[in-house]
Amino acid sequence: FKMERSPSISACYFGEGAASEGDAAAALNFSAVLGVPCLFICRNNGYAISTPVHEQYKGDGVCARALANGMTAIRVDGGDARAVYHACSYARKQAAEGSQPVLVECMSYRSGHHSTSDDSSRYRSKAEALSWPDPVQRFGHWIQTQGWWSVGQDKAFRQRTLKQISQALSEAAVQPKPALSNLFTDVYAQHPPNLQEQMAETFQFVAKHPELVPPGVPVK
Repeated sequence: FKMERSPSISACYFGEGAASEGDAAAALNFSAVLGVPCLFICRNNGYAISTPVHEQYKGDGVCARALANGMTAIRVDGGDARAVYHACSYARKQAAEGSQPVLVECMSYRSGHHSTSDDSSRYRSKAEALSWPDPVQRFGHWIQTQGWWSVGQDKAFRQRTLKQISQALSEAAVQPKPALSNLFTDVYAQHPPNLQEQMAETFQFVAKHPELVPPGVPVK
């Protein structure tokens, strides 16, 4: 974009856990030195999977790293949708007009599990998880005070949406399930040696433990 003299910018989204990787340090430094029109948006939600922020860094969050690299940095309440919008709008303007990288650190909280294989109750209390105000409720309360939404509309919308989701799940449940081999065929046109080895090991395991195959999944 810079070489083309384009008004466009790049945007990079990451969490405070990713900011602990060496790639993040290199990206911030190179973008600052080269004057790259890029917006770095960090969602600091308190946990890198199960690692809390106090075990990730000793300094003042991620913003301080941007400042150390000579970048403009903005810290904003990540639970306030309007604040995030205005912070990112300002940061985008600075990045585009100044041909420079800008970092926005959105201070938020991950209220749910990291993934379906994660159980956050093993490393944090329920009280902690409930202590952060719900961003959706905050924004909903604001638009209601503006007269743009109501409790009745919200209830009707939720009921209608739940019905749509239920119907979609019912329709999906009767669809044929993909074959087990599809686990290995969605990236490469030709399997590299490591995937061939993993596929062979998977089918060997399934041959020994067929009871572990989800119902309806073709073993082929």
